[in-house]
Amino acid sequence: MRRAFLFFLLLVTLAAGYLYVSLYRPYQGFPQGGVFVTIPRGASQRTIARLLEENGVVRSQLAFELLCRRRKGGTLEAGEYFFDGPATAFDVYAAIANGRVYVKPFVVPEGFTMFDIANLAAHEGFVSREEFLAAARDPSPIRDLASGAPSLEGFLFPATYEFPRHMTGKDMTAAMVKKFRQEWAALQSADPPAQRRLQDIVTLASLVERETPLPEERPHVAGVFANRLRIGQPLQCDPTVAYALSLADAYSGKLNVGDLYFPSPYNTYRNKGLPPGPIANPGEAALRAALDPPPTDDLYFVANTEGGHFFSKTLKEHNQNVARYRHLLQQEQKAPADGSFPAPVAKQVKPARMR
Repeated sequence: MRRAFLFFLLLVTLAAGYLYVSLYRPYQGFPQGGVFVTIPRGASQRTIARLLEENGVVRSQLAFELLCRRRKGGTLEAGEYFFDGPATAFDVYAAIANGRVYVKPFVVPEGFTMFDIANLAAHEGFVSREEFLAAARDPSPIRDLASGAPSLEGFLFPATYEFPRHMTGKDMTAAMVKKFRQEWAALQSADPPAQRRLQDIVTLASLVERETPLPEERPHVAGVFANRLRIGQPLQCDPTVAYALSLADAYSGKLNVGDLYFPSPYNTYRNKGLPPGPIANPGEAALRAALDPPPTDDLYFVANTEGGHFFSKTLKEHNQNVARYRHLLQQEQKAPADGSFPAPVAKQVKPARMR
């Protein structure tokens, strides 16, 4: 009888030791570099424990299942989790119970078109270019905002997102449209309600965004465009031509004089007024500028080789600025390679606009 009791005591001690090691000692039974584990929606505690043991995240399925049963009221969240180092069963439980699913940052810069975002999404491994564009070309998610919008262009708000690895194009565009709605609501609460159509404001903001990389210059550009719209003068905005060519899958990355005659309703050299819809996705600064363009007498602007523009009121002044731009460009090209004297720094130089 004594021998049986000692044997039982030994078994209990070994089991307790095994449970202690399984729960309290960090474990990593997966290859260096980490492992992804997907917890299916509706999976039982037993299934989750089995998946974790099979993938080398926990030492014992039984021990982890017992831990789950002791944590009454705790819910393990479905999703994909990434484990990159040794962890105790308690740490693993906390990660899943708190829903710390694996996400990857996805940064959409201001002024990106839906084509740019599609290329980025494909490059980052989220979805194919074609899948993203198929979702972006469906304007139904913004019918209440812009009933005449031809696509989601302009409403895919530029920001840093956190997406799981396995996203759909519709999920990605839905998150970006949701962010646009939030930002637009904030702008509307800060400024009086706009009397113009939202679609027109976003379209103007997209032109402003593509014309200048300088946030402080965007209100001035918006004011120039507002003047031209008011007097019926064509906007002659180069990025609209680039976008028209992109829609036709004919944009080579640069414009030539012949492109200015490209037949498209988006071409603001051939057509007066705003294009049918946005040509890019503007950020807050451009939206704010388009929402309330400040008064200005200027009707023209041309690049200044430093990332900004020279503005002018008359065509004569504009032509002088064009000559000035070309002179500065010539000086930059002649600057000595050894840097013996300073030359202007060119930032996103745009072709001279003969407006």
